[in-house]
Amino acid sequence: MLTFFSEDSHLRQARTELHDGTLVTPFECPERLDLVLKQLRKSGLGDIRASDAYGLAPVLAVHDKAYVTFLANCWKEWRVTGHEGEAIPNIWPARTMRGDRIPRSISGQLGYYALAAETSISEGTFEAAMASKDAALGAVDHTLLTSEPSFGLCRPPGHHAAYDQFGGYCFFNNAAIAAQRALDAGKRRVAILDVDFHHGNGTQQIFYGRDDVLFISLHGDPDVTFPYYLGYADEKGEGKGEGFNVNYPLPPGTSVATWMTTLEHALAQIKAAECECLIVSLGVDIFEGDPISTFTFTSADFTLLGERLAQVGLPSVFLMEGGYAVDAIGVNVVNVLQGFEQALDKSL
Repeated sequence: MLTFFSEDSHLRQARTELHDGTLVTPFECPERLDLVLKQLRKSGLGDIRASDAYGLAPVLAVHDKAYVTFLANCWKEWRVTGHEGEAIPNIWPARTMRGDRIPRSISGQLGYYALAAETSISEGTFEAAMASKDAALGAVDHTLLTSEPSFGLCRPPGHHAAYDQFGGYCFFNNAAIAAQRALDAGKRRVAILDVDFHHGNGTQQIFYGRDDVLFISLHGDPDVTFPYYLGYADEKGEGKGEGFNVNYPLPPGTSVATWMTTLEHALAQIKAAECECLIVSLGVDIFEGDPISTFTFTSADFTLLGERLAQVGLPSVFLMEGGYAVDAIGVNVVNVLQGFEQALDKSL
């Protein structure tokens, strides 16, 4: 299985995250890339290719132009206006305030375009986000051309990024960008399966009114888990998209057996919807040792996950999302990909 990756994904080296009332070093860090790359090379899974640069057109196919311009300019404007720390929002257009105006102040713009306060914007953030979506596009283009599975080692992740908002370490929605690429290439319907511990609120929001993308997410119950305000089972899509958004919120401590049973329901729905391509938002933060998760996967369980995903029988693209138990992240990612390939080999 080919991996697509850009060295520019290292350029975001944020120092600040607001976590449980304390400013800490972000859980989402460049070292995640290095550990996955190390394990990929050790595994012999396949070549690692440098991603091409695809520019902004694929981003603008799913994101608001003004939002993209904000991300491109935010760090420079933040520094020019005299701020010394990293750019972190501290006010939002909440329910009792107007949400129809975008302030001229960069501080006001931060609040308008942010969905949470944990994610700072630092030097290199925009460049890393561009590199991340390039990895996703390289992977999906390879799969569209060959029908072979591929892996986009995306960093920063993407599934929390909405049409015009960032947060949850995400700036561009890599899965949405890849899905739109597949549709533009002629696929009638694409499935996005999100297995990250946290709900892919951004992916849901982008496709909520559409029937050409089936979005299914297995995740921690938003009653007690970030992002809290989206990811409930009664969110089924609207208009043409009704029935094409499926959420499986699961309680803290969910067993692997229960999670896998839920996955089987999800895979059956993908088959029933006659999807022509599968994009997996691969978050390995369902691991039992992850610092911001409450699920119970062991490293060995990720191999089983890969095997189950191969049952769908679709051209498949894996895109990196979360996973913050840094010591184990490389093993867990590679176990999914190897499990998938081993199951494919057995079916031939």
